Amino acid sequence: SKTRKEFLIGQGFASSSQNRENSWFKSLFVRKVDPRKDAHSTLLTKNEQSNLYKIQFHNVKPECLDAYNKLCEDVLPSIHVDKYYPCELVGTWNTWYGEQDQAVHLWRYRGGYPALTEVMNKLRQNKEFTAYRKERGKMLLSRRNQLLLEFSFWNEPTPREGPNIYELRSYQLRPGTMIEWGNYWARAIGIRQHNSEAVGGFFSQIGDLYMVHHLWAYKDLQSRDVTRNAAWQQEGWDEVVYYTVPLIQHMDSRIMIPTKASPLQ
Repeated sequence: SKTRKEFLIGQGFASSSQNRENSWFKSLFVRKVDPRKDAHSTLLTKNEQSNLYKIQFHNVKPECLDAYNKLCEDVLPSIHVDKYYPCELVGTWNTWYGEQDQAVHLWRYRGGYPALTEVMNKLRQNKEFTAYRKERGKMLLSRRNQLLLEFSFWNEPTPREGPNIYELRSYQLRPGTMIEWGNYWARAIGIRQHNSEAVGGFFSQIGDLYMVHHLWAYKDLQSRDVTRNAAWQQEGWDEVVYYTVPLIQHMDSRIMIPTKASPLQ
C-alpha cells in the first residue's frame, strides 16, 4: 500500500495548458472531493502517533503587554525544560503587524491527547502555574486556542537562532477540501524551502475547524518580500496558487516578533 506521503504526492497537478483552461470555470467553485473511508487527519499526518500542538491567542490590555511578557518569561520556560511535563514550548511571539497587543504561543505534546491530558492534570497541582494564570487573567481582554496536527510533508519546528521575524498565515478552508489542499502543498513545499523559510504547517482538530496555519521565518520584511517574489519564478508555484485559492473561505497574516522566552528566535 502507498505511504501517506506517496498518496499525497501521487495526486499530481493538471499539467497541460488545455487542462488548465478547461478547469478555469470549475476552479471558481469548490470541486467535488472523492469520498474517503479514512479521516483526513490520518491521511495528512506523519503517523498514528503524531505530535499534538496547541496554539494560543491572547489579546492583552495594551498597558499590560510588557508585564504580560515578563510574567510569561518567568514561568513558561520552566515548564518547557521540566521533563515532568511531556510538552515543549515551540515558540512564543508578540504580533507586530496584524492584530495588535496580541501574544501567540505554540506548544507541542509528544504523545498526542494523552500527553495533553497529563500536562493539564499536573499543571492543576502546580501552585506557581495557578498563580501565573490568576495574574495573567488580570492582563487579558480575551483568549482562544486550537488543537492542531502537523502536515506530514512540512518540517517539524525546531529551535532557531535569530534575529528573525515570523509570519503566521492562517487559512479558513471550505469544508471537505483539506485533502485537496494537502495534495497541492505536498508538492509545493519544496518550492518554499530554498531559504529555509518554512518552519511548520498545521491543521486544526479542535477549535475553528478546517483551519490551516503555515509558519514562516524571515530575516526581515525585505527578505520576506524577496523570498515570496522568488517563488513565482519556480516551476509549479503558479499552479499551486491557481488551484488552492478557490479552496479558501478566509485568510489572514500576522507578522510576529519572538519574545525572549521563545525557542524560535
